[in-house]
Amino acid sequence: MKSPHTSTLATALACAFLLGGSGAALAQATAKTAKPAAKAAASKKPAVSASRTNLKSAAKNVAAGIEAAEAAMTPAELAIAERVHVGNLPCELGASVALTQDSKAPGYFDVQGKNFKYRMFPVATTTGAIRLEDQKAGAVWLQLANKSMLMNQKLGIRLADECMSPAQVAVGEAMKLNPPASVLDAPKPVPVVIPAAAVSAAAAASAAQ
Repeated sequence: MKSPHTSTLATALACAFLLGGSGAALAQATAKTAKPAAKAAASKKPAVSASRTNLKSAAKNVAAGIEAAEAAMTPAELAIAERVHVGNLPCELGASVALTQDSKAPGYFDVQGKNFKYRMFPVATTTGAIRLEDQKAGAVWLQLANKSMLMNQKLGIRLADECMSPAQVAVGEAMKLNPPASVLDAPKPVPVVIPAAAVSAAAAASAAQ
């Protein structure tokens, strides 16, 4: 026959076993529930702040404003742009410059060659020469009747010279056959012709004295 102490000890051990098992099961269930919740929290993207959205919207508005400003060419500037020679123009020393008109922004040109690329627009001149500029880069394209040249005023260098389109080549050949008068050439003196009657009258007056 078991003693009362033995029975009490057995009962206590059984309760501890049951409580331990329940705690382990509860811990496992909690861990299983916490893992999906943690994954869901990690996969959830942070909300975009209102200030960041406003910055993106402002940047888009600035870009749209720049495009609108580029499209706003005056009739005089567009008339200059129509006279620009486009295509691949060979220059001296084996260099070349390619001029391409921007189909989306009338009046604007992409001017590029070895180690350079500029976006240019026409500027009116008093000499009649066609002038394109990239004011940000300091680049200038000058187109004369018989040749063109590209300069970088910021760097103080000439990037390309004696660039010619087929039309400019033809003008250059014509100028060789009929050189234009130089502004440095002194004008030839115009001979003064005195009528014979005036000479006779002056001689008669001298004889009478």
